[in-house]
Amino acid sequence: MACSQYKVKGSVLTIIHDQNYPNLDKLLWVMDRLRDPEDGCPWDLKQTFASIVPFTLEEAYEVADAIESGQPEAIREELGDLLFQVVFYARLGKEQALFDFEDVAGAMAEKLIRRHPHVFAQAKFDESEVKANWEAEKAKERADKAGGSASLLDNIPRAMPALTRAAKIQKRCATVGFDWPDTEGVFAKIQEEILEVQDELAKPQIDEQALEEELGDLLFATVNLLRKLKKDPETMLRRANDKFEQRFSYIEAHLNGQGLSLQQASLEEMEKLWQQAKQQGKT
Repeated sequence: MACSQYKVKGSVLTIIHDQNYPNLDKLLWVMDRLRDPEDGCPWDLKQTFASIVPFTLEEAYEVADAIESGQPEAIREELGDLLFQVVFYARLGKEQALFDFEDVAGAMAEKLIRRHPHVFAQAKFDESEVKANWEAEKAKERADKAGGSASLLDNIPRAMPALTRAAKIQKRCATVGFDWPDTEGVFAKIQEEILEVQDELAKPQIDEQALEEELGDLLFATVNLLRKLKKDPETMLRRANDKFEQRFSYIEAHLNGQGLSLQQASLEEMEKLWQQAKQQGKT
């Protein structure tokens, strides 16, 4: 039964408490009510595609945090919040006669079927062939969108976090062989970029633009090392942030226990506590 039909035939309380009513349809119905021009939510009615993008990004990061926490209830809740973002975009598309939720779901299903001929057709692929086929299909889709000619680096969102985008660019280039065969070349590149940063800093008059460019190159080369080792740079940096935060909190707690503030402690005292925190983390 469609949401619109249910809205006419059933009361709000009936829909909310009906255990047999499909939950996805219920969520779509809730979205309909929130955007109802007459009695919807004033905040929801003001939203546009652009205005809810920050919330979508925030929800995606909260899903990642929940997964790292390992708490199933938190994962379920955050996935629900992220799903609501998709439903919201679909509702906006429907109102503008662009697309609706069925269109979004249908297009995704068709894309996945097309990219998995080894599952939905008679093709037989090993793991490497699966990846090659996936990239080939994506390249064909990019070419179709571009009207027949497309860059390998098309459709990598500029709004993507810079570390993630760097890894994505590098991964795309690696699919056509533009890559080092092993990590030795990457280490050499990182060392080269470090020297270039040091050279800029050693100049009597520092060129800030040139320095920033070299620092960016160093970051890009470091991301390349993580990619070669099949590590996600965003995940690695989040973990490093968490580790630093824990160790610094250790310093704060011990100084507070001695009646000292961070400003009153010397660098040597803080370094000693840092090393203690580091050792505790290894045990």
